[in-house]
Formats: sequence, structure tokens, C-alpha cells
Amino acid sequence: MSEIGFNLRIKPVKVFENDDLVIRKANCDVDLTFDLMRYISQYSSLVVMTGDGDFAPILEYLKKKHKEITIMARGKRTAKEIRKVAGENFIDFSNLKEVLKTSKKVKK
Repeated sequence: MSEIGFNLRIKPVKVFENDDLVIRKANCDVDLTFDLMRYISQYSSLVVMTGDGDFAPILEYLKKKHKEITIMARGKRTAKEIRKVAGENFIDFSNLKEVLKTSKKVKK
């Protein structure tokens, strides 16, 4: 991804064990919001992979600052606030699977 101009931020998943139950959490909300603001002068567009409505205020702010925003998420689990922010720039992961299959066939 970096070869085509994307800067990926990957955060390790925390693993909590309680008796026989294993819980995995990424907890990256604050990190993502912080980086969006910290690097605001370094990008004109961004792709955010979230359906969490908690991100709507920061994404609305970035749109007002003329940032082009694309949202990638699972359609059924995406908050209506996120869909509103994304508008036509919403990509449903379920559709992406079919696009990749088609792309793979074309390359052969």
C-alpha cells in the first residue's frame, strides 16, 4: 500500500484472558483521531475503515477543512452518521470481495 501512496497505521490487538474467555480489542479511536488532527496539513484525502458513529464529528470537521473522505466498512454495521458523512464515498466491504474476484479474473 505504501508503494502507491498510502500510509497505513496498524495497531496491535490487545488480548485479555479471563477464565476460559479470550477477548481481543484494538481500542484505536483516540489514536486515529489524534493522528487525523496531528497530520491534517499533510493530506488532502483519506480512507477511513470504520463504521463507528463516534468518528462522525471528526470526519465532519475534516470535510469542512476540504478533506476528501472515503469510508470503508461493513454496510449492515455502519452507523447512519458515518454513511451521511461518506455520502457517495462509502465502500461496503461485502461489495469489495466481488470487486477483487472480478479484478483477479481480468488479470489472467
